[in-house]
Amino acid sequence: MSLIASFIAFVMNLDTSLSLIIDKFGAWSYLIIFFVIFLETGMVFTPFLPGDSLLFAAGALASIGAFNIVLLLILLAAAAVLGDSVNYAIGHFLGEKIFSWKIKFIKKHHLERTHQFYEKHGGKTIIIARFIPIVRTFAPFLAGVGKMKYLKFLSYNVIGGVLWVAAFLGAGYFFGNITFVKNNFSLVILAIIIISLVPTAIEIISHSRKSKKEKEKKEKEKLQNS
Repeated sequence: MSLIASFIAFVMNLDTSLSLIIDKFGAWSYLIIFFVIFLETGMVFTPFLPGDSLLFAAGALASIGAFNIVLLLILLAAAAVLGDSVNYAIGHFLGEKIFSWKIKFIKKHHLERTHQFYEKHGGKTIIIARFIPIVRTFAPFLAGVGKMKYLKFLSYNVIGGVLWVAAFLGAGYFFGNITFVKNNFSLVILAIIIISLVPTAIEIISHSRKSKKEKEKKEKEKLQNS
C-alpha cells in the first residue's frame, strides 16, 4: 500500500520529483525519463507508469533550462517508437499466451478494449492510442498478435510516437510555467490524467451499454420463444 501511495505522490508532484531527480542524477535524468517512457509504451505489464503527465512536466522544466527541449524531443520520441516496436515483437512472438500467465498487471479486458479500437479505427489505432493511457500500451501488442505487417506498423508507430511526445512536451514547454499552472501544478497534472482517460471511459461505457442491450434483447427473444 505504501508503494502505491509513493507512486501516486510521485505522479502528483512530478515537477518536484523531476527536480529532485535532476539535482541527484544530472545528465543521467535524460536516461531515466527515456527508460520510463520506453517501459510505459513497451511492456504490457507497465501501463500504470506516467506518460502524458511525465512529458508535460519534462517540457515545463525544459522551459526554465533544466532540460534541452530538442534533446528531450529526440530521445523521448525514440523511446516511444522503440517501446512500441518491442511491444509489437512481444505480441508477435508470444501472442495471447501471455494472458495465461496470470501476471497481476496484465488484464484480458485491456486486450479486448484495445481490440474494439482496432475494429473502429483500423491501423490508425496505433496513432490514436498514443493519446489514450492503457490502450497506448496494448495497441502495439495487439498489432503483433494480429500479425500486422511490420513496415505498416512502423509507419504508424513513428508518426504516433513523434506526435505524442511533441504534443505533451510542447504543452509543458509553452504552458507549464504560466503562473496559474505553476501554482496549481498538481491539479494540472491530475487534469491531464483525467482528460487522457476520458476516451477510455467513454469506450467502456459505450461497450457496457451495448452489452446490456444485447443481453436484454436475448432475454426478450428467449421469453418470446418460450
